Amino acid sequence: MQAHKPSVAFTGAGISAESGIPPFRGENGIWNKYDPKVLEIKYFYQHPLESWQAIREIFYRFFENIQPNAAHLQLAEWEKNGLISAVITQNIDDLHQKSGSTEVIEFHGTSARLICTACSGSTESKMLSFQHLPPTCSKCSSLLKPDFIFFGEGIPENAHKAALHHSQQCATMLIVGTSGEVAPANQLPLIAKNNGAKIIEVNAEPSLYTSHITDVFIHGKAGEILPVIHQFLLPIS
Repeated sequence: MQAHKPSVAFTGAGISAESGIPPFRGENGIWNKYDPKVLEIKYFYQHPLESWQAIREIFYRFFENIQPNAAHLQLAEWEKNGLISAVITQNIDDLHQKSGSTEVIEFHGTSARLICTACSGSTESKMLSFQHLPPTCSKCSSLLKPDFIFFGEGIPENAHKAALHHSQQCATMLIVGTSGEVAPANQLPLIAKNNGAKIIEVNAEPSLYTSHITDVFIHGKAGEILPVIHQFLLPIS
């Protein structure tokens, strides 16, 4: 990564798995315990109580004690030192912000905020106890929805534009903890590569990018590897 050119990190479920958050897919994935229909937007509006009962357990009861790990903290330090310009994340867990990153593009939204389905008012999730479901807006008493993308919803326009901008302009994209299976987010590294960026990948397992566009593949846990990479960057940080 070069300090005089913009670089960007692109993160997925793998980085948060090191903090204890299971991925949605795979052997120990969330969808082995819960029916994915609870995050279908039509089902949410038709069955808000049933949907919210699962959402509370998955995203608010389980996430509340999860903390950033060394990989999140390292990316935040690199942003502070000017080594990366932004983090584009597919995750909705708010761990990048908790670690100190300020330029975080939440491609799939965030669980840290709820949006009123009627008046579009915003409420921080930490302000709610979730004792009474489904939660309702304090202003108009309408249904609240987590401000992340459900199945059947599009990517937020502002996040999409910002992610495209950074992908097109970056000199280096650091891929961390993603398989490259989820569209349309999985197109961002391809866009970066097509615009001349070098692709550095840190993953516990090879991804769809590894043999296709990755220039440097580092096999292992990001929380262990990123601090080691930092040692090589100390002269310019």
